[in-house]
Amino acid sequence: MPCPALPDGFDFTDPDLLQDRVPLPEFAQLRRTEPVRWIDQPRGISGFDDAGYWAVTRHADVKYVSTHPELFSSNLNTAVIRFNETIGRDQIEVQKLIMLNMDPPEHTRVRQIVQRGFTPRSIRSLEDALRTRAHSIVETALANAAPDGSFDFVTNVAVELPLQAIAELIGVPQEDRTKIFDWSNKMAAYDDPEYAITEEVGTEAAMEIVSYAMNLAAARKECPAKDIVSQLVAAEDEGNLSGDEFGFFVILLAVAGNETTRNAITHGMHAFLTHPEQWELFKRERPQTTAEEIVRWATPVVSFQRTATQDTELGGVQIKKGDRVGLFYSSANNDPEVFDEPGKFDISRDPNPHLGFGGGGPHFCLGKSLAVVEINLIFNAIADALPDLRLVSDPRRLRSAWLNGVKELQVSTG
Repeated sequence: MPCPALPDGFDFTDPDLLQDRVPLPEFAQLRRTEPVRWIDQPRGISGFDDAGYWAVTRHADVKYVSTHPELFSSNLNTAVIRFNETIGRDQIEVQKLIMLNMDPPEHTRVRQIVQRGFTPRSIRSLEDALRTRAHSIVETALANAAPDGSFDFVTNVAVELPLQAIAELIGVPQEDRTKIFDWSNKMAAYDDPEYAITEEVGTEAAMEIVSYAMNLAAARKECPAKDIVSQLVAAEDEGNLSGDEFGFFVILLAVAGNETTRNAITHGMHAFLTHPEQWELFKRERPQTTAEEIVRWATPVVSFQRTATQDTELGGVQIKKGDRVGLFYSSANNDPEVFDEPGKFDISRDPNPHLGFGGGGPHFCLGKSLAVVEINLIFNAIADALPDLRLVSDPRRLRSAWLNGVKELQVSTG
């Protein structure tokens, strides 16, 4: 017996929906019955002058779109599936300067430059420092807990290591990391009324990051240091980044490297505390497969989008040139065609071909190795110092059209 149709007006990018939950039952329904489905939207509600987008929900189809940039562009309408109705097209166009929103060959050129900072050797060189920082973060959270042992896991633990890692990676003084945190929040949280952030404030925050990064780049050109900034900008005429290109790269780091890893860590802690047998397994064995399952389970980016560059077919459906196509990673990472018992949090899951770092192709996450290191280090530190941590209340979720975000997670050592 077929499942009932989605309710009229149902939209997977509705920020009110994602503030409440990730729509896993609806994703499951579409994977079974209509894996490439047109979703109507009022014209302009997402910042785009069209009537909606195609929701792509199967693992195989998300991978196909991700690995065919000649058919599905990140640049035409950017990779962000929903802004809001107040954004102007000129503001969307500016975002095309971020690597996430480029297509080959320009994307290839920029990525080849910036990936110098993400080599295995570069990540290994950070690991000892980040291990020390992870233990310090957890010990500080414990020291600053309320008399009853409670504290907010997000602000006291989850945000810190990704910020400190980015600062360590690109040579930002650690005392400036709170600026990066504030600016990235303003850019990513424009849909959440608690932050009272308009598109204008978000744009200003982006420009603050660009300005800060350009000044950092100029300083390194004048006086090189042993950091990635010096490697990327020292000699622009020898295939390096210009100052403004470096500025937009730091925007990508601030959101893609900070917001996503922070939310993966938060969802991971919540998963452990609601699956105590997995927490006991982790404390006992520390399996190397843990970080990958946390990212699959959390899927911090619910969706990105592409735009069809020509008429094409996907999943038996005809897609017209110019149509927007939503890649729903949260659905792909729960596809039973790929994962045994996808609704089970299992840190020993192996293999684990999740798409939490993207579906492959040119936009596969540049910082995957760093994110895995950060997740492993912070949970090792928590298991060592706070083995009996317990959940105090349900997470308070971010109102967002495309991020699986958590604003607050109260936990306790008592």
